[in-house]
Formats: sequence, C-alpha cells, structure tokens
Amino acid sequence: MSTFSEYPSGPLSGQMPVVSAPDADPRLSRTPELSRGRRWTVLALVSTGLLLISLDMTILYTALPVLTSDLGASASQQLWILNIYPLFMAGLLPGSGALGDRFGHKRIFQVGLVIFGAASTWAAFSTAPESLIGARGLLAVGGALMLPATLALIRITFSQVRERNIAIAVWAGTFTLGMALGPIVSGTLLEFFWWGSVFLVNVPIVLAASVLMALLGPANLADPARRWDALSSAQALVGLAAAVLAIKTWAEAPLNWTLAVVSTVVAVVVLSLFSRRQLRLARSTEPLVDFAMFRNAGFSGGFIGAGLTTFLTAGVQLVITQRFQLMEGFTPLQAGLLVTAVAVGSVPFTLLGGALLHRLGLLLLIGGGMGLAAVGATGAVLGALADSLPGLAAALVVMGAGMGCSVSVASTAIMGNVPPHRAGMAASTEEVSYEFGNLLGVALLGGLLTLVYTRMLVLPEGAGEWASASPSGALSSGDEAVTAAAAAAFDDAYLVVLVAVAVVTALGAAGVSWILRRYTPGTESQEYPDNH
Repeated sequence: MSTFSEYPSGPLSGQMPVVSAPDADPRLSRTPELSRGRRWTVLALVSTGLLLISLDMTILYTALPVLTSDLGASASQQLWILNIYPLFMAGLLPGSGALGDRFGHKRIFQVGLVIFGAASTWAAFSTAPESLIGARGLLAVGGALMLPATLALIRITFSQVRERNIAIAVWAGTFTLGMALGPIVSGTLLEFFWWGSVFLVNVPIVLAASVLMALLGPANLADPARRWDALSSAQALVGLAAAVLAIKTWAEAPLNWTLAVVSTVVAVVVLSLFSRRQLRLARSTEPLVDFAMFRNAGFSGGFIGAGLTTFLTAGVQLVITQRFQLMEGFTPLQAGLLVTAVAVGSVPFTLLGGALLHRLGLLLLIGGGMGLAAVGATGAVLGALADSLPGLAAALVVMGAGMGCSVSVASTAIMGNVPPHRAGMAASTEEVSYEFGNLLGVALLGGLLTLVYTRMLVLPEGAGEWASASPSGALSSGDEAVTAAAAAAFDDAYLVVLVAVAVVTALGAAGVSWILRRYTPGTESQEYPDNH
C-alpha cells in the first residue's frame, strides 16, 4: 500500500522517508557481474535501440510532404501517420514495463527489436496511407516493449552508482539527440533514396543489435509472480486514443460535432475509470501507475520537464520543416539541417546540466532551463515576423540550450525521488511523459496549424474543395491565385503556432518553477540517490 510518507514532497529535511516495501530488486543479487567492456557494450546496445525509437518520433517531419504526395494522404491521414506512433507508445508503456518484470527485460527488449524491424520493413514498402498507419502502429508496439527495458537493463548491468549515473546520463542524452536528429537523418536519406528508406534503414541496425544482445547482454531475469494488468493497459490505450481523436476532431474544419463530442466523452470516461482502478489497486496490489508518486515535487517537476521537452521538440520541428519545404522550397535535407539547430544548443547543455546538478539544483536547471527555452521560443516568433532565417536559427539554438538543461536532470529527478521498489514503475511513467509530450506536440500544434490554415484561407471563386483540404496540394497546384491564398493562410497559421509554443513554454516554465521552488542551489535533488 502506498503512503504519503513514501514520497517526501520537498528537498531533504532530515526526516527519513518511511518505506514499507523491499528496498531493492532481489533479482539484482542474482545478476553475475559483467566485465567493464561488456557493461559499456550493453549500454551501447540499449542506446542503439533507444536511438531508433526516438529517431522514429521525428524522422517523418521532413519526409511528410514527399510521402503525402506519393501516397495521396489527406490532412487527417497525415496527422494519424504522425500520431499513431506516440499514441500507441504512451498507451502501451505502463503495461510493457510490467511484462518486462514478468518475462525478463532482456527477452522483452529482444522481442521488441524483432517487432520493430518487421514493422520498419512493412512501413518502407507501404503503398497506401492506411498501410503506413498500420505499420507505424506496429512500430510503436516494438518501441513500447523496448523502451522500459532499456532503462531496466542499465539498472541490472551497472551496479556501481557512479557508473550507473553516467550510463543514465548517456541514456537521456541519446533520447534527446535522436529526436533532434530525426529530421536531418530523414533529409539525408531522401536526398538519395525514396521515402521508404527512412524506415528501411532500421532493419540492419535491428539485426546487428539483436545478435549482439544475445551474445553479450546480461542474464535474463524473470519474475513469474509479477502480474500484467491487461485491463489497465487497455484502458490507457483506449483513453489516450479517444483523447487524441477528440483533439484532432475539434481542430478540423468543418467540425464534425458528433465525432468530437463522442470522442471527448469516451476519453473522459475511460481515463477516469483508469485512474480509479489505479487508485484502488494501489491499496492492495501493484498498480500500473501509482499516482502517489506525484506527491513528491521533485518527481512531478522532472515529469513535467521531460514532457515539455518532447512537446516543444516535436511541435517546433513539425511546423518549421513543413513551412520551409512548402513555402521556401527547401529540400528535406535543408529543412532537417535548419531544425538541427535545436540539437546544437541541446547536446552541450545536456551534459553540462548533469554535471552541475549538485551545485545548481533542480529549480535552476529545470525551471530556469524552461525559462531559457521560452526566451528562445519568443525569439522564433520575432524571427518569423522579421522573415529572418539567421534569427530563427539562433532562436532554435537558445531553445535547445534551455531544453538541454531541463532534460539533463529530469530523469535523475524522476528516478531519484521514488522508493527503490517503485523504480521500474517510475521509469515507465517517465517514458510515458516523453511519449505523451511528443503526442501532444504533434496533435495540438499540428491540429492548430490545420485549424488556423483552414479558417484563414480565402480561396478565389471557382477553386475546388481540394484547395482547402491540404496546404501541400494548394501550394503546389500551379494555380497562381490559389497558391497565393494558401501561402498567406499558411504563414498566418505558422506564426500562430510559434506564438502558441512561446506561450506554452512560458507557462510551463512558471509552473515547474513553482513546483520546484524549494529545490534551490545547494539543496539535495534526490530523496533516494542510489535508486536508479
């Protein structure tokens, strides 16, 4: 049973937390110590799987205009091609963490790799939007199996605290780097190959990682007594799917009132049932999500910081790559290079933030980092108003620096502020934050882009309905009047989205700073520093 005292709500105050469950995973004592070389090889292998997962969150942003043209995807199908991956990931992650405990994280990681490779092949050779949406859904199944296992395998492999902290820092940096590099990897491939190559490139990497993990990975540690709550997993998946459908439907024009209302009601009812079930299970057994973890301010601040980072990265990369390909004639590679400015700012500050956490504290790094990202987002708005490409690139570097500071310590804040027996659950919850942030970034900002575009579009007399269905179709129509109207509407929508990003980032920075207000420089950031 979870108690308030298990999750202290502020920096260490001299009071020891009460933990009624075992302090460590008893399976870890049965793990044979791997040599130093094999430990770091395991880190490289799980980081490879993590890199594939995070790349696939953003790799379609530069490929979207090309595959939309080739497959004839509608605006709604485009959003589903993007959304189905983070949607399924977020819904499946809590249950897949429990599957890893039951059957062994190494085995689940390997199964996830195989599914990911098979789905990548299917996606690469899809000939219709519906087929690609299905393949992306299966990719999410493989990714959801792998993602909790990556962090769990690090915990199993690295018994020394200092080594483990370095390994987790590499883990967090890899995830952020993969999201940032997705558009440029896609752009590079599209310079030489067809759009399916952005998926097919996964296959040889999956094959190599599968073989090496079988040969060099740690022993597979299973716990057959651990139950998997299929009902809770289904509730999470259905509730999140309905929520995304509601967001998409409310943003479309003309509005489908029936679908919008029904999907909203389903989302509220199913997610409410999920929450009630988790609260009931927490009193007697192991829930998928123990909401008591959020009573700890350090945990909550890390959770919000992680989600905001992926929200901003996904949303900004989506709208910028589309705008510069459709409006400025950028190639996919050029658009990818532009948004890589986020990674240029993020990577060094990710490493620096982790190294300085003990001095600066969570408030300055997460709250201050998001504040710096808000400054960068405001700069992006000003760059758009001035039509300044160098100004936009500089603003993206500043945004990346702020997000790097935040994400560098978000994992530490989450994992270090729960009792050891909740470490696996905390890892799954953290990864849900990353995935749901990405999901909301694409759904909300992509939906807002479509909404404003359709509302601001004033077509000349005689233009067909097709001109309002998709910006890419209207902008490439060859009809000068239609193209001019679409360009004006798309520029308005682009600016509105950038303003929304700046506002959300500023509000997020203010909110997380208030939550972490006690974690000032010099205070302890973790109640359980050895809990990774």
